[in-house]
Amino acid sequence: MRILALLLLPPLAWSQTAPGTSSILVEEGRKAYAANCAACHGSDAEGSDQGPALAGNRRLRARSAQQIRAFIYQGRPSSGMPAFHLPGPQLDALTAFVHSLNSPAAESSPPGSAPAGERYVMETGRCLACHMILGKGAAVGPDLSEAGRELSVSDLRESLLNPSAHLSPGYQIVVVRLRNGGTMRGFARARSNFDLQLQDLDGRFHMLRQDQIADLREERQSLMPAFSGSPEELRDVIAYLSTLTGVQPGAPAEPAREQRSGAADIGFARIRNPEPGDWLTYNGNLDGNRYSPLTQINASNVSRLRVQWVFPIDHFGLEVTPLVADGIMYITGPNQVLALDAATGRMIWKYSRPRTPGLIGDASLGTNRGVAVLGDKVFMMTDNAHLIALNRVTGSLVWEVVTPEEQQHYGSTVAPLAVKDTIIAGVSGGDRGIRGFLACYKAATGERLWRRWTIPLKGEPGSETWGSKEPLFGGGATWLTGAYDPATDTLYWPTGNPYPDSDDHDRPGDNLFSNCILALDPQTGALKWHYQFTPHDVHDWDATEPPVLVDTEYHGRKRKLLLHADRNGFFYVLDREEGQVLLATQFVRRLTWARGIGPDGRPQLLPETDSAEDCPMNAANWNSAAYSPSTRLYYVLTLEECRASRQPGAWKSAAPEEAPQKVLRAINIDTGDVAWEIPQIGSVYPKTWPGILATAGGLVFYGDPNGAFAAAGQRDGKVLWHFPTNVYMKASPMTYMLAGKQYVAVAAGPNILCFGLSSD
Repeated sequence: MRILALLLLPPLAWSQTAPGTSSILVEEGRKAYAANCAACHGSDAEGSDQGPALAGNRRLRARSAQQIRAFIYQGRPSSGMPAFHLPGPQLDALTAFVHSLNSPAAESSPPGSAPAGERYVMETGRCLACHMILGKGAAVGPDLSEAGRELSVSDLRESLLNPSAHLSPGYQIVVVRLRNGGTMRGFARARSNFDLQLQDLDGRFHMLRQDQIADLREERQSLMPAFSGSPEELRDVIAYLSTLTGVQPGAPAEPAREQRSGAADIGFARIRNPEPGDWLTYNGNLDGNRYSPLTQINASNVSRLRVQWVFPIDHFGLEVTPLVADGIMYITGPNQVLALDAATGRMIWKYSRPRTPGLIGDASLGTNRGVAVLGDKVFMMTDNAHLIALNRVTGSLVWEVVTPEEQQHYGSTVAPLAVKDTIIAGVSGGDRGIRGFLACYKAATGERLWRRWTIPLKGEPGSETWGSKEPLFGGGATWLTGAYDPATDTLYWPTGNPYPDSDDHDRPGDNLFSNCILALDPQTGALKWHYQFTPHDVHDWDATEPPVLVDTEYHGRKRKLLLHADRNGFFYVLDREEGQVLLATQFVRRLTWARGIGPDGRPQLLPETDSAEDCPMNAANWNSAAYSPSTRLYYVLTLEECRASRQPGAWKSAAPEEAPQKVLRAINIDTGDVAWEIPQIGSVYPKTWPGILATAGGLVFYGDPNGAFAAAGQRDGKVLWHFPTNVYMKASPMTYMLAGKQYVAVAAGPNILCFGLSSD
């Protein structure tokens, strides 16, 4: 049987797709092939002198099953291909088999014993010494977890028998001789005329500039030897690899015996005590305070700050804070994680999946604020609230869990937090009606250890604050990353508004544990204490503003403090060991709902009036704040805006000539006084909330909501430098040091911008 003429035809549009074919049908087709086609095309469909190979044939892969069936039936005698007028069932079976030769291996039902092949891969062949499969093994070579989905049976066979001719992209072996006399050997994961990202054979990355390289030699041979087992073992290995279609949600990972604990692993001790140049968590430190000890960029030289590189992501308003570990930057976009060379911005790997349809709220916009790193993994929450773990070297999926088990309006935008050997993350959707929660998982396997609900049901502590109707959709989202205190082993996490946010008819009482800071035991999720900033909220005043932990002498006594500027217009200093309010002062000009915070920690409400003004609307928000121990000032972006109380969502100025305005403020934590402020000129719409970074160089970096990235002096607020991004900024900056050079990075619109000092 000859199909050469078919292979020479131009590919047709895929107007019809191949239906799913059963293994029984394919097996019947295999028999029909042996009887009618093997003489010309070979018993293994690899071709002969009489006919071309059918397996692994790209031209044949472009044909639908219906097109293949028609050609077999009609033939093309002028090209040596006779017609085969086979009975309908036999023709269907033969078509299914021929089509399967170029289908993904998982759809082809190849012969052999998959269990026997698995034993060979795991034991005899010791394949996990270099490869990972479903979270097991070592990340030296390519991940094989989706081999059955990505490769055909023919591709698998050729890759095993002739690996040097079938190298995966990014796995070309090179030997590099450096100008300093050293030599390196490994994979050229990414390469240009200007630099090389080299992965050595232990999984470490080396970011090399071209001027560091004296000579580079490519090796022709693959690191992987050709398969040396018997034909039966080869058949079984292919059968096993064909079953690999990726990590399934909810299937816990299981560390394998061959797994290497590489030198590139990031242990929690390093996250707990980061080096000055590291940025290993969402806020840089577990205390939630974006204060860096780096001083290379300082008030005397910040005017020489220049863009070093730009990396674009196809998303209109990034909110991610990059992480940097061992010279690699990890960033996120909508349902995607990317690893970049932190010195150049060149991409090393990218993991992505399609956006989830049908979501509502911020998650539906593709908002994602970043990742966590721990050990050999990177962790991200997807838009539909799945927590995923990726291998840091390959970017491949190691495990995936679905954090919400209930069908509600759940999504997620949060950057997870690593605590000890666990990953903790929350959910969004409180404005649409969910029962909020925080969940904790084993970093190694994805096993859930605990879940803390923020909204109690009947009979649970706090349920009495909701009235008679059970708050099944009471809100209390957990969409902002919390903070952790290793000294007291306490996790601090803010919660969102109650639902419905402005309609309180069915929720009398304080509505715990919405609008709270929760102090939790990170081992169990047990509640140590809570503080509610706005009981019985009807203003949509989430407490999802960053909790900043500070250890200092306060009012004559050493204390562990928690600093928090709330949307309700009050700046709080709490004793974080007990939850006691030590200071609460107004930090916006107009505040019409309360005259202060009483000794009991509760707001002292003002009488309801017929005034059209309801102030503030959102005095602060989720964007990062910072505290400098050298100035004892807390830096936060604030919003001067009121709403018209009879027109929900509409703003009203404090005076006819005033419009809503963003103001960067420095607040004295001892008194609550505003030490200085920088008013932001221009419209506050669309509502953007760029964050703050403070450094030991005496600087405060901030994003002007109308399209500039700027630096001011910490003590006096004098603006020392700015860069016109010309896009609305919604993210918070960070800083890191690499090869002795300090960088500052921030997301602006669709771009990651990285700055460093120029030499001029």
